[in-house]
Amino acid sequence: MSQTDAPAEIGVLLYPNVQLAAVYGLTDLFYLANRFATARQSSGGPALRVSHWRGMETSAAVERVFDTAPGTMRSPTVLILPPSFDEPMTPKEAAPLARWLRERHAEGTTLSSVCVGAFLLAETGLLAHRTATTHWVYADLLAQRFPDVRVDTDKLIIDDGDVITAGGLMAWTDLGLKLVDRLLGSTIMLDTARHLLVDPPGREQRSYSSFSPRLNHGDEQILKVQHWLHASGAREVTLAAMARRAGLEERTFLRRFHRATGLRPTEYCQHLRVGKAREMLEFSNRTVEQIAAAAGYEDPGAFRKVFQKITGLSPGDYRNRFGLVGRV
Repeated sequence: MSQTDAPAEIGVLLYPNVQLAAVYGLTDLFYLANRFATARQSSGGPALRVSHWRGMETSAAVERVFDTAPGTMRSPTVLILPPSFDEPMTPKEAAPLARWLRERHAEGTTLSSVCVGAFLLAETGLLAHRTATTHWVYADLLAQRFPDVRVDTDKLIIDDGDVITAGGLMAWTDLGLKLVDRLLGSTIMLDTARHLLVDPPGREQRSYSSFSPRLNHGDEQILKVQHWLHASGAREVTLAAMARRAGLEERTFLRRFHRATGLRPTEYCQHLRVGKAREMLEFSNRTVEQIAAAAGYEDPGAFRKVFQKITGLSPGDYRNRFGLVGRV
């Protein structure tokens, strides 16, 4: 199987005292989604590859210890840090795994956590200046240990594209379905949810999908810029600044960015900003003008046009349809 034909791989990290129900529940969920997906395609090959990864006690290495479709040895498309019933890992305990996770992220792997898995994810430094969620019991501790992380436990899932955090112990079901939606589409996600008698996440039931950026394309210089854009919310960025961060001439950067992501830099930034605006429309009472400014648009009129183009709805219609604030 060539790399381009290889199935998307979801890795689950096994660390000390990990919640095994989540590990095996996610494995079963992805197995079921893969079964629905392969039944709909003609190739006969798997659509998803599920792997388990464990840190070796005798070294700092992390190795696959379970694999549903052995093949290429590249980094997984997504890695999940499951919950645990125990207290969060200490910085010393987390250091070897955090270093390994940073390396995988630098290669294009999307990192995701559930519950106290957010502490291990935060040890990588990748949550700095971002909003993240965890179990509400651990919200204060997460904020104390990582003061540069904006902790928001009102949200079940916070999706930053290259980094995803999910809240409580059972939020692994929501995260699993979100990843199925991202990798296999909403039809397979809904088939999986119905079969398991699990409510699908509200975001994935919409008539249009959320932004799912390409991150595992292999162009390290472009990936560096993508990580920067996700961390900054794509605010106040210019083509020249992006090209400088990539270390490329502007024309070369434009060509490689489009080849890697499928979008022009301006379009990519628009998707990121609109994604943030959608969350504010859903979960706050801010005015459209305030949201436009917070998303990086000085002109509310320009913001409305971009929002309509990407979502198919005006900001007001979007809030009326999906806003949660003030509902009984």
